[in-house]
Amino acid sequence: MAKRKSATSAQNYEKAVSKKQEEVVLRLYVTGTTPRSIRAIENIKKICEEHLAGNYKLEIIDVYQQPSLLKGEQIIAVPTLIKRLPLPLRKFIGDLSDSEKILLGLDLKKKKGTL
Repeated sequence: MAKRKSATSAQNYEKAVSKKQEEVVLRLYVTGTTPRSIRAIENIKKICEEHLAGNYKLEIIDVYQQPSLLKGEQIIAVPTLIKRLPLPLRKFIGDLSDSEKILLGLDLKKKKGTL
């Protein structure tokens, strides 16, 4: 009986660890409430809810209110979305309205013609 309990505990642990590793960590840099920033926020929230089912962390940063967070990120334009985890790190510039491109970049959809 003890062996069965430890096997179940090990399986639960492995599920928890694998789930945590799969979490997508995103950071979206915007400029206040400009139309492009609002569209970018709406678009990425929709993509995350439809394709990541709560398995993501989205941080929205207004560069007007928190300019110090731009240091080290090499942001050249806003809105910019950075996928921090899982690696590789990826950056997307614009209002994120091309959902197919975003899904490919987030590795949530395979390119046509690949297995």
